[in-house]
Amino acid sequence: MSILKVAKLGNPILLKKATEVEDFSSDSLKKTIYDMSETMLDYGGIGLAAPQVHISKRIIIIRNPEVDEDSNVEITPVINPKFTPLTDETEDSWEGCLSIPGMQGLVKRFKNIKYDGYDLEGKKIQNEVSGLYARVIQHEIDHLEGILYTARLAHKDAFGFEKEILDFWKKNIVSKVNE
Repeated sequence: MSILKVAKLGNPILLKKATEVEDFSSDSLKKTIYDMSETMLDYGGIGLAAPQVHISKRIIIIRNPEVDEDSNVEITPVINPKFTPLTDETEDSWEGCLSIPGMQGLVKRFKNIKYDGYDLEGKKIQNEVSGLYARVIQHEIDHLEGILYTARLAHKDAFGFEKEILDFWKKNIVSKVNE
């Protein structure tokens, strides 16, 4: 397995719509998913899309955010994924991205979704998820459409360096509590 190079903001592959995977029997597909898994874990991510590692294919992997990091890491590959909101309910939350390191943005996403796609053997999979898991799925599928989270900011000013965002929000929370 190999650690792959992550494409950063400004690389045109991140703005390109990825193509569907058609051959599920390919050894290169399995190697790509294993390499993506190693890369995501090495970078400390909870999701990764193939275009982020310079592969313009509709492949995402997700580390279940509800499983404690100290236990076995549970990674789910989803090939040719799609999602459908289960309700109109949305929530704003801070997101980061391995392709935009050190930055965060406040992004509105659907709270509850159903996603489907295919596993490594080409078998249909589907699942209903909510909260952070739903957010990660939506974020990664956006990468397959050539959309970065910066295009979905809840407010144009809700984007910045992680430290500045944390300091700003901590100060706002502390000042509101002290009022």
